[in-house]
Amino acid sequence: MSRPRPSAQRQAAEPPLSEEDFRSLYRRLCDQARSGRGEGDLRRGALVHLTPERVVAAAAGVRCGRTVSLAAPIETRPGPDDPEPATHRMTGTVHQDPEAPGLHFALDRFAMNVHGDAHTHLDALCHVVFDGELYGGVPASTVTPDGARALTVDVVRDGIVGRGVLLDIPRLRGVPWLEPGDHVTADDLTAAEAAQGVRAGPGDLLFVRVGHRRRRRETGAWEVARARAGIHPAALGFLAERRVAVLGSDGNNDTAPSLVAEVAFPVHVLAMHAMGLHLLDYLDFEELAPACEQLGRWHFLCVVAPLRLPAATGSPVNPVAVL
Repeated sequence: MSRPRPSAQRQAAEPPLSEEDFRSLYRRLCDQARSGRGEGDLRRGALVHLTPERVVAAAAGVRCGRTVSLAAPIETRPGPDDPEPATHRMTGTVHQDPEAPGLHFALDRFAMNVHGDAHTHLDALCHVVFDGELYGGVPASTVTPDGARALTVDVVRDGIVGRGVLLDIPRLRGVPWLEPGDHVTADDLTAAEAAQGVRAGPGDLLFVRVGHRRRRRETGAWEVARARAGIHPAALGFLAERRVAVLGSDGNNDTAPSLVAEVAFPVHVLAMHAMGLHLLDYLDFEELAPACEQLGRWHFLCVVAPLRLPAATGSPVNPVAVL
């Protein structure tokens, strides 16, 4: 990562939202999403904006062919933000002599909590239940002990491929990262576009860097459920106006403590439940951001390939940017 620039003037922080203001914003975003979707497939949510023509245009934008992973390594040791880490167990060769003649296979098994606070994952639209419903008025009863029956990660079984746009907020402000509890406003997003010479538009995969991964590596893990940088709920109006298809961040997308006292994850509710946006949480932009800086280009082809888990509420993913 390049050195922080001299400190930029901080955009005015947005105040927290009351429950009344939050619900008013929720209704407005629902209306915008419905009018923008038209006759598109409800199950796909905002992915209706990611048309085949836009996929072709994104592929045509590849310049140097460099590929960059946007996923963090999966961790198997517990920490303050990962009390139930993934487990990795060798199931083959452990009790065998691997140097014995003939054919042998090294075998192993992974198990993990899909929606943790340390590893990179995709949230399916059935992940958020609000006021007894899923996105689009689908009954919450469709999520059963045996798995979800609607709006699952199977909706994106063919992958999500489109133009990714990275907006680097610490770069804008001249700092290495946003401190836990800080938030990104719509003005921040607009200013980052201007500073980086890029504009998010319909069908884009919008990625917002808050510097979470860099802070974690340089200062150590912390209890992010209590304090983390994220996006202000009011900034979701920016995404609705631009009709982006996917939202992702190197944090959880939501700020902690929550900016709506009565709702723990307001950005999840607004993005997924009101707008039908698939979310990518805990991405890693620490290789992508300097690559974009070097190329002077903050958009790229992005490929997201979730696992084929027909009844799942999400999936671990390794999104790849193609520059």
